[in-house]
Amino acid sequence: MDAQDKGSDARHGPAEPGVPGPRAPLPGPAAPADGPSVPEPAAPPEDEQGAGAEEPPRDPSGEPRTGVAALSPRYRIGAALALAIVAVAVCVHLGMTFLHVAPPNTVSKKHSETIADWIYPEFEQNWKLFAPNPLQQNVSVQVRAEIRTPDGGSRTTGWYDLSAQDGRDIDGNPAPSHTQQNELRRAWDFYISTHDDDNRPVGLRGALSESYLRRIMVMRLDRADAAGRDGVVARVQVRSRTTQVPPPSWSGEKVSDKAVYRVLPWWLLPEDEARGGIG
Repeated sequence: MDAQDKGSDARHGPAEPGVPGPRAPLPGPAAPADGPSVPEPAAPPEDEQGAGAEEPPRDPSGEPRTGVAALSPRYRIGAALALAIVAVAVCVHLGMTFLHVAPPNTVSKKHSETIADWIYPEFEQNWKLFAPNPLQQNVSVQVRAEIRTPDGGSRTTGWYDLSAQDGRDIDGNPAPSHTQQNELRRAWDFYISTHDDDNRPVGLRGALSESYLRRIMVMRLDRADAAGRDGVVARVQVRSRTTQVPPPSWSGEKVSDKAVYRVLPWWLLPEDEARGGIG
């Protein structure tokens, strides 16, 4: 009777020894407001909620945006400006190159200095886009020297193929220098454009082109140690060797395989140049 008088307290109290305790109550549909409850998932912190707000915007189809569309407006503007600058630079470069290789016209003549400043030396074109007869020859520039020995004698060296040396330096080089590619070729072109077939100067730049080519020859000979330890280069002689480029195998064109030489006269060197200088 005591257990019945104590009511609910008797149900939750400790069981007496030897007496089985009360059965555990069946779970009800819902726990009382003041009773224990199943823990609910905690709300994410405010900083996590803020981070979630910066997720890439979604398009109406529900897929997340990618690429430029996923950037914020500020970065989209920056990307658009960068693309615009690159596009303008490419268009300007293509326009300058076109005017450089095109036949002389009003625009190229009026802006010749601007075009030259843009093209030279890095973007120089060694071909003409509208040339009716493109170059179909291999031109090799060679030099030999007369060496004066300490005992008063002299000797003549063999021919140094300077074009072949430049070709070996360029072959396999991912970034050949502008000197290796164009110095010798430009010097030879400069000389033949200011001299006639008899090697007589034409115009006011004949002496300048001769001096320029001669000094390049002396520097190349000094680099190759052509005079030896005690010798001195007294004179130099330059020649060109021209051969035709063979036509393709499927072409019926026939060309001569004979080399044609243009030999310049011997040039006596000034004293400073004879000792390896370029003064």
